[in-house]
Amino acid sequence: MSESNANAPAPSPVVGLLAEFERPEELLDAARKVRDAGYTRWDAHTPYPLHGLEKAMGLRRTRLPWIVFAAGLAGLAGAFALQGHVNAVDYPLNFSGKPFLTLPEYVPVMFELTVLVSGITAFVAALGLGRLPQYHHPFFSHPRFRRATVDRFFISLEASDPRFERYSAEALLRAAGAAAVEVVEDRGGTGKLPRWLVFATVLLAAVSLVPLMLIAQRRATPSDRPHPRLFTEMVFQPKYITQDATPFFADRRSSRPHLPGTIAQGELEADDALYRGKSGDQFVTRIPLPVTTALMRRGQERFDIYCATCHGYAGLGDGMTAKRADALQEGTWTPPTSLHADPVRKQPVGQIFNTITYGIRKMPPYGPLIPAQDRWAVILYVRALERSQNARVEDVPPEVRPSLK
Repeated sequence: MSESNANAPAPSPVVGLLAEFERPEELLDAARKVRDAGYTRWDAHTPYPLHGLEKAMGLRRTRLPWIVFAAGLAGLAGAFALQGHVNAVDYPLNFSGKPFLTLPEYVPVMFELTVLVSGITAFVAALGLGRLPQYHHPFFSHPRFRRATVDRFFISLEASDPRFERYSAEALLRAAGAAAVEVVEDRGGTGKLPRWLVFATVLLAAVSLVPLMLIAQRRATPSDRPHPRLFTEMVFQPKYITQDATPFFADRRSSRPHLPGTIAQGELEADDALYRGKSGDQFVTRIPLPVTTALMRRGQERFDIYCATCHGYAGLGDGMTAKRADALQEGTWTPPTSLHADPVRKQPVGQIFNTITYGIRKMPPYGPLIPAQDRWAVILYVRALERSQNARVEDVPPEVRPSLK
């Protein structure tokens, strides 16, 4: 062997064939012939979307929708299992007698996790199915391939295809109408990122974490100064917050104290009967408001919201909270009194008003929650409930009164 032949570089391995077409119709016809020849590792490249190309190539429908659907179901089931386990096993808290496993309250988190897992899966699966990211490929480095984004159409046939044979594949592409068929060789390109780029990316990522770590350390350390915040728009707003300092007032207090001897307009509440249920030291015996149908309906609405959970809709003391407490038998529950019991029926309305306002035994005070007029409306409806269970014949209008014969 001569010295020149011994020093000659080894031939570059063939990566595949690159066929160039001038018109889209030629590409579609060639794609059908390559498909019918049984090749599986090849692709078509066009400068714009070409209608019917996927059918000409024989591409099957992607599996991506099924993958995303399965991921969405996993997120949905995971969200339900997480909330169900927390609410029914780890922290089984009783909220007004509601069941521990309730689907409606789980919907927001289930929806969020379904969308989140589906979105992430769609992104990752699309890259995986497309074998991306691919930093380098010998086909993309070929001089002819530059026109793939301008005015030429290409078919790239990879040498790794099981049916690939250089000369027969080249003859097939030329017979399909290719204007040129080039053998693409691997000239030593690499699919790896340059080392300097990898190093720079890692270094930049590490440096970018330093401010976040410093902020996290600052927020976790007790200090007499405010902690730093990345987003201040929701914290520092042009308004006064309770107990915040302000330079506007001389005492630098944003919450203004009540002025001695003054009452806010409309809050005098001088009517003892209306606002305290008393006349002097005695509880009033009549509702100090005009008794109307509208007041009765308002009382029923407020009763169903605030009272029925314990007393029941009929006032018998059998609300859902009471039933749940009886079932638990924890020994700390005081059963609500039936509103039809004689001690309640014989109470003056002012005393019932006082009970609603300040509470009694396990019953909390509802004065801060229910305005005085609504408390009287509730009492009117309670009296109607009591009358419904203890009515007399004389209470029925004569025209509908049953015969006593």
